[in-house]
Amino acid sequence: MRFSRNATGTLFVGGAMALTLTALAYPGMLGLDKVSTAQDRVIANTQWGPLTEQDRDFVVKVRAAGLWEYPVGQIGLQKGGSKAVITASQHLIDGHAALDTTCRKIAPMLNITLPNVASPQQLGFVSTLKSDQGKQFDTDFANILRMTHGSIFNAIAKIRSTTKNSLVRALADQANDTVLDHMTVMEKTGLVDFDQTLFQQTTPPKLPNSDLTPPAPPPGQPEVVLTPPATATASPVDLSGLLGGGGTPAAGASPNPGPTGG
Repeated sequence: MRFSRNATGTLFVGGAMALTLTALAYPGMLGLDKVSTAQDRVIANTQWGPLTEQDRDFVVKVRAAGLWEYPVGQIGLQKGGSKAVITASQHLIDGHAALDTTCRKIAPMLNITLPNVASPQQLGFVSTLKSDQGKQFDTDFANILRMTHGSIFNAIAKIRSTTKNSLVRALADQANDTVLDHMTVMEKTGLVDFDQTLFQQTTPPKLPNSDLTPPAPPPGQPEVVLTPPATATASPVDLSGLLGGGGTPAAGASPNPGPTGG
């Protein structure tokens, strides 16, 4: 199967971060094969609750996922050879447009800089699917996307169960529903090789951090927007009334966090 040769790896598992003031705005690396002992370190205190490294990483990762899965959904609408693949493509576009809107809403509130381009690994998935034709496209599409969504599913649960930041919790709730939906529509294609996909999902290759990190946008670059389709059914999170861990914010509290001490 071509998937096993060209699309190995997982999408989101962990990520060691550089503990610098600039890293608050953008992670130094998002190594998917790394495990950090400081991921629960608080890097900013906000009116929505403390922000940890893994909270910050999660927001960036959700954004990066949309930056490659949304265009893959557009490719699928053009190249999909079955009704099930076309339906799955529609779900990718719809779900990631809504998730992206939420990411772009909460990122400035938490002083997080979002990427405008997916990671080299993720762009490699896009390249594989662009070059595929016919049945090979449908097969690689279903297996790559089932693998990558399966990889992030457990990570979302960890974030949701541990974060003290109400904005990150809201994003995790939305991401959980979206990823479960996308896993399901991939499975409904009838093309998923579960033995191969689960092996790739649980045994990621050791890739350099440069392959796994979406590049930071150049200063002043306009933010990429993933436009919802005209037939959108997914909606961004309603952030009105969300508070942090301790009740009503103090009067005059700034919506943006300041970096905590090193």
